[in-house]
Amino acid sequence: MKTALVTGANKGIGREVARQLAGRGFHVFIGARNPVAGRAAAQAVATIGGKTTFLKIDVADNASVTAAAREFSKVADHLDVLVNNAGIIVDGDNAVLKISDELFRRTLETNTLGALRVTRAFAPLLAKSKAPRVINVSSGGGQLTGGADGWAPAYCISKTALNGVTSQLATALPKFAINSVCPGWVRTDMGGQGATRSVEEGADTIVWLATDARQNLTGKFLRDRKEIPW
Repeated sequence: MKTALVTGANKGIGREVARQLAGRGFHVFIGARNPVAGRAAAQAVATIGGKTTFLKIDVADNASVTAAAREFSKVADHLDVLVNNAGIIVDGDNAVLKISDELFRRTLETNTLGALRVTRAFAPLLAKSKAPRVINVSSGGGQLTGGADGWAPAYCISKTALNGVTSQLATALPKFAINSVCPGWVRTDMGGQGATRSVEEGADTIVWLATDARQNLTGKFLRDRKEIPW
C-alpha cells in the first residue's frame, strides 16, 4: 500500500488532500500538532473508507519531528508522498518595516524551516519508495515575479524562501520529485470565507503531483497543474 504524510492535515487544504489521497487507496498519516484535532480528522477521513493514522508532529520543533519519524517507522517501512502543508500567518504580520524579529522568526520556523526539517527527517523513509514525491505548499505571495503587494510580508517572504528550499532539495535528491505548489486563494481558516477557491480546487494540483504527475517533474513551482514563474 502506498503511504502519504500530510502535515497540518487536521483542517483546510491539508485535510482535503488527506481525504483525496485516502480515497485513492493511500494509507494517509494525518500530521498535526493538536492530538484532539488530529485524531478527529483521521477518524473523519477514515469514514470514506481509506486507511488513516494520526501522527503527532510540530514542524517547528525538531525533537517533535524526529519523534514523529520514529513513530511512523513503527507503522510503515516506507513513505511514498510527503506533503509539507503546515503553515501559519502570525497576527500583526501587516507591514514589513513594523514586524518584529520574533514574528518573522516564528513564521520562518514553521513555513520554511519546518518543511526542510520534515523532509530531512523523512528522507530515509522516502528513499525506500519506488517513486518518492515531496510537495511543498507555497503561495503566489512568495513569487519574486510580481508576488509582493504588501500583504503579510513575513508570510510571503517565508514562502519565497520555501521555494528556495524546494529548488535546493530537488538538486540534492535527484531521484525524488520535489515541487512547490500555489493552491490559490482558498476558503479556509487562513484564507477566509471571501476567498475565490474551494478546498477541493486548492488541493487539486497537490493531489495530482502526489499521484499522476510524471516522476521526472521536479524542482518546479506550479499552479493549476502548470509551471509558473518563481
